Amino acid sequence: MACALLPLLVLATYYSLAQGAAIAQNPGSTVPGALPSAAREFLEAHNQARSAVGVPPLNWSEMLANATSKLVRYQRNQKSCQFANLNNSKYGGNQLWASGMLVTPRMVVDYWVQERNFYNHTDNSCVPNHSCGVYTQVVWRKSLELGCAQATCVKEQASLTICFYNPPGNIIGESPY
Repeated sequence: MACALLPLLVLATYYSLAQGAAIAQNPGSTVPGALPSAAREFLEAHNQARSAVGVPPLNWSEMLANATSKLVRYQRNQKSCQFANLNNSKYGGNQLWASGMLVTPRMVVDYWVQERNFYNHTDNSCVPNHSCGVYTQVVWRKSLELGCAQATCVKEQASLTICFYNPPGNIIGESPY
C-alpha cells in the first residue's frame, strides 16, 4: 500500500523532546478491541513495525488521540492544512501531509516505516542525505502510548495526519531499540 503514495506529493516530519524533558504519564489508555477502526489501524501498523525489531507494543491513548484531533482540526481550519509546530509539545510527534488522495492510517504508518531502509541500528545513524527520525519515533522502545488523528483538507486537496507518542522518542545519543 505504501507504494501507492509514490505519485503523491508527500511530506513527513517528526518532533521529539530533548533529553531530560518532563514526561507525562497517561492512565487513559484503551484496549484495542474497543477502538474505532482508524485507531485500531494506526495501532496495529505501529505495533507491526515495533514487533519487527523486538519492541513491545504501544497502547492507544484517548488523551493523545483527543490532543491530535484538536491539533489536526486547527491546522485544517486555521492554517490551510500546514504542518503543526510541535516545538512546545511534551509528546513525540510524527506528521504526514499528502496531496491528491485520502490516505489510510496504514498507508501513513507504512510511509513512515519506509525510513528504516536508511537507518543503521549498529551505529544508530541515518544514511547521509536521508532522514530516519519518523521511523525511529515509531519504533522507540520507551514510548508506551499512541494517539493519532487525520483531517481531510478539501480546499487544498490534501490530508494531514498527526500522531503523538508518550513518552517521546528520538532523544539525542539514545538508540531507539
